[in-house]
Amino acid sequence: MASQDWFDKDFYKTLGVSKDVSDADLKKTYRKLARKYHPDSNQGDAAAEAKFKEISEAYSVLSDAEQRKEYDEIRAMGSGARFTSGGAGAAGGFEDVFSRFGQGGRGQSADFEDIFAMFNQGQGGGSFGSGRFGQTSGGYRGFGGPQKGADVTARTTLDFVTAVQGETITLQGEDGKPFKVKIPAGVADGQKIRLRGRGRPSPDGGESGDIVVQIKVRPHPVFTRDGLNLRLTVPVTFTEAALGATIEVPTLAGDVVKLRVAPGTPSGRILRVKGRGVKTSKGTGDLLAELQVAVPSHLDDAAREALLAFQAAEPKENPRGEMMAKAQA
Repeated sequence: MASQDWFDKDFYKTLGVSKDVSDADLKKTYRKLARKYHPDSNQGDAAAEAKFKEISEAYSVLSDAEQRKEYDEIRAMGSGARFTSGGAGAAGGFEDVFSRFGQGGRGQSADFEDIFAMFNQGQGGGSFGSGRFGQTSGGYRGFGGPQKGADVTARTTLDFVTAVQGETITLQGEDGKPFKVKIPAGVADGQKIRLRGRGRPSPDGGESGDIVVQIKVRPHPVFTRDGLNLRLTVPVTFTEAALGATIEVPTLAGDVVKLRVAPGTPSGRILRVKGRGVKTSKGTGDLLAELQVAVPSHLDDAAREALLAFQAAEPKENPRGEMMAKAQA
């Protein structure tokens, strides 16, 4: 920040507070203004971003007791003083400022040291924008203001039913203390749940960080997820598929539903049970039952004879004929 700004900018007026404002009221006012003008809430609004820069700059100085004291001292010098950059005017400008620190003798020397220390003079040169009077390294895009605390990562593994139906669980924090996490219905493997304001505190009075809970879901022996749908593979016998049948199929809730298998149903056909999938605030899925014809691995003599009789009587159609024709076309 150029030195002239300390005389020209009224940080108290920028924040709309009095010069004797308490730290608590200062923070409360800043947070209210920051929420109103934050660029994330006013995307594409250059005026709002400029205002956010101004209030962040003001708060970064006034929220620090030492900087606030030094700012008040500089403002007390009067707005008529000027720092100039060269020529005869330069000397006059410095005289205007230094005359406020006392006249002559030891007191003047001490005051000269004070003012030079304020402006960070020395081997490295002036450093406004990075020193005590400049913008802090925290805040939005380096505009100053309090920094948000660090996020904390937690991990938990859920069983399949808990992930689908939702539940409130208890985890242990970094400090060893337990905390509760509400698992929403339909949470997926790899999903993250963010608990705002439950992470590490800010180093300078800003918002606390978040707890980010990473979810891992154990696979189920029968069901799998397909978005909001639940899928399972249902074995059927050759005669059930060929002649048709009514079969029972389990649901994740523990009850069973009956499905009608039409005569001549091929392996791989999917039967749908409406509303028996994952239920969330965004909608409810279905239960998808994929039929798979189970071939018996052992046949007794009677079953073998019956199949041989069927083989002799079945239509003499090659089920692979169409596939072969397409492949050779």
